Amino acid sequence: MSKTKWRSVDGIVLLNKPIGLSSNQALQRVRRLYRAAKAGHTGALDPLATGMLPLCLGEATKFSQFLLDADKRYVTCIQLGKRTTTGDREGEILTDEEIPALTDAQLELVLDCFRGEIEQVPPMYSALKHEGKPLYEYARQGIVIERKRRRVTIADLTLLSRTEDTLTLDIQCTKGTYIRTIGEDIGEALGCGAHLHSLYRVSTAGYSPDRMLTLEEFERIAEQGEAELDAYLMTMDTAVEHLNRVELLAEDTREMLFGRSVSNLTSFTDGSLVRLYDQNTQRFLGLGVLKDTIIRPHRLVNTSELANV
Repeated sequence: MSKTKWRSVDGIVLLNKPIGLSSNQALQRVRRLYRAAKAGHTGALDPLATGMLPLCLGEATKFSQFLLDADKRYVTCIQLGKRTTTGDREGEILTDEEIPALTDAQLELVLDCFRGEIEQVPPMYSALKHEGKPLYEYARQGIVIERKRRRVTIADLTLLSRTEDTLTLDIQCTKGTYIRTIGEDIGEALGCGAHLHSLYRVSTAGYSPDRMLTLEEFERIAEQGEAELDAYLMTMDTAVEHLNRVELLAEDTREMLFGRSVSNLTSFTDGSLVRLYDQNTQRFLGLGVLKDTIIRPHRLVNTSELANV
């Protein structure tokens, strides 16, 4: 087998992650198609979960944290009446309980308890680390680690449909929200237990689901050549579009790329991060931080060829 010749490629692609693959396995398959020298994903989805997984290639990895911290939207199906060891359908069934007969109005009263700011205890079957090891490794050994409650915000929770033993929910939430825990907690509130049957991430950071591609679609495009594949790259600054934009004159661009501060002529809030662009070329330079009368470099992309202009 010939050794892969990695190349420098920068940008973001949206993968519609399939069921059964870990986020890292899915990332590596796309990375090999692009032959990207550097790549990273932006928040793991469980093997059971499907849907949007933004992948950062090359210099875009410098901004992956902003996508990790961004709000998410999910559609999930909760199976009522059965608790499992893992909180999802992959675990062993612990209990089989009677599901109460509830009107839509009664159910809405329960669901309303999970809207707005709520507290969660992270599940043992999660990638959250304790002393350097993911909690799921302890869980597989039958070890339970005490976890601190954390606050998250559920901006919207809509009941899409229901059957005698399932609820399908559309959930918009802040980072760090465990949908599996919401499912289990709803089951507790209903008094019958529950677990996650399916989980689909609709969107991250407001990216449109229309931009997602499956692994099979990436593979078909790759057969047409890397130029065709590169056409699906989104620019890395899409990860930070929520930040204010600042354009720098040519002399300030050079100063910034050499790691030096430049004058702050903006009226934006002191201490805030801003997106920096070269005024002439409109090229994205990275991020700066406002400090009184100056803009300091914060996280710059590799633009060495511009620094010598």
